[in-house]
Amino acid sequence: MSTKLVRWLCVGFTVLAALSTPVAAQPPGLVVSVAASVNDALDEIARLYRAATGVTVAVNAGGSNTLARQIIEGAKAGLFLSADDIQMDNVEKAGRIVPGTRTRLLTNELAIIAAPETSDMTLARVLEGRIARLAMGEPGAVPAGVYGRKFLEHEGAWSRLESKVVPFPTVRAVLSAVEAGRVDAGIVYRTDAMQSRVKVIASVPAKTHPYLDITYPAAVIRGSSEVEANRFLEFLKGPQARAVFDRRGFGNPLEPKRVEG
Repeated sequence: MSTKLVRWLCVGFTVLAALSTPVAAQPPGLVVSVAASVNDALDEIARLYRAATGVTVAVNAGGSNTLARQIIEGAKAGLFLSADDIQMDNVEKAGRIVPGTRTRLLTNELAIIAAPETSDMTLARVLEGRIARLAMGEPGAVPAGVYGRKFLEHEGAWSRLESKVVPFPTVRAVLSAVEAGRVDAGIVYRTDAMQSRVKVIASVPAKTHPYLDITYPAAVIRGSSEVEANRFLEFLKGPQARAVFDRRGFGNPLEPKRVEG
């Protein structure tokens, strides 16, 4: 083998070695498990966090009930952001969260939606049961579905609609079904509707429906990532992250309440 050929082979192996190790060269990472409804916001905030700290945040999004079960069973996660308190309660009862880190981070509201081209769908029509299919999160498990059922029960419509409910594992799946016209209407979070082309036929504001306390708690999960997860949680409370949440329509329970004088 010629000296020149050996030299070229060495260069080639060096290049291959360099190309094969980018993951190992990345800064230490942090895995966060978040409700599907905050996926886009967390992806954006993760990029801001990496720019500020050099730390990569991997966002694991899904139904809060599924994520809670994964964490309880020992899945890797440094932080959990749930779409309701029930799933966070389950994780806390299992001894998986770091005491003192649980925080009410966000609030949200429900929206009743229909396909973009729909012209005759109304809230009254939905509540009266004059539809064939209503998409919503699984009413017995997925937070958006649990809240949706509470709303329908409060309006006296659940008995008419229960048999027409098409359950989905996440609100994003509900959005897709409504957008595609596979169902007549759907119940999602207002923030999801804002990021979609669906038609909002009714909003369910918290001030007129106080029984729907839609709160997103966040907490650090016990394990090797506690220090970094605490830093990221503080970042989520800070102005850069808050600007992202505000723009995407989430409420801020961390703001002090104004006293009416």
